Amino acid sequence: IAVAVVAMSPARAVALRFTFALSPSRVTRARTAPSAARRASLAVRADGKAAESGPLEERVDLRVGRVLSARKHEEAEKLYIEEIDVGEPEGPRTILSGLVPYMAAEDLVGKNVIVFANLKARKLAGIPSFGMILAASDDSHEKVELLVAPEGAVVGERVRFGESEEPQSEPQTPNQIAKKKTWEELQPQLKTNDDCVATFNGVPMMSSAGAVRCATLTKANIG
Repeated sequence: IAVAVVAMSPARAVALRFTFALSPSRVTRARTAPSAARRASLAVRADGKAAESGPLEERVDLRVGRVLSARKHEEAEKLYIEEIDVGEPEGPRTILSGLVPYMAAEDLVGKNVIVFANLKARKLAGIPSFGMILAASDDSHEKVELLVAPEGAVVGERVRFGESEEPQSEPQTPNQIAKKKTWEELQPQLKTNDDCVATFNGVPMMSSAGAVRCATLTKANIG
């Protein structure tokens, strides 16, 4: 993959950042120029592999996926086997999720879910799972709700935290995610806010069509 780097003066390297208040109707806009550290985080190693450094929240590859089908695993009562389109030419991914106790299969199909796409594949009850669906849950884990991108979000698009015109860093490879324990570091900092919007340290998760949110859970854990 070729990456073109365009030089420009700091005065022209301006991107828009948005800070969301608790009310969606109030948005504060600030202009910031990318720092040297930020520009360095966009680097890709010469061998084509993703850089191991970069903002923590951009080391994961979180993508919009459309759930095409969901069925119960015949040998694992808590697992659904889902086919999810994440916009890849190879076709939909098979992903297994322990969501049977929390929702019906019909509640999954057709949803624009958020897929952790650079998670290393692993077998669950004998079937390989190629990613993970993100969901919000209360502290007791008795109630679980999907994180859903709004209608109009593009299948396969990479979501981000906050709004910016800057390109995101290259995500880590699945092996780097496992070796560096990136998810273990990131996950405790993911919460929903008072508007049920998914956030990283208070910064909203955004798709091209708007904020990613769950249905009713506020100040909930995400995993």
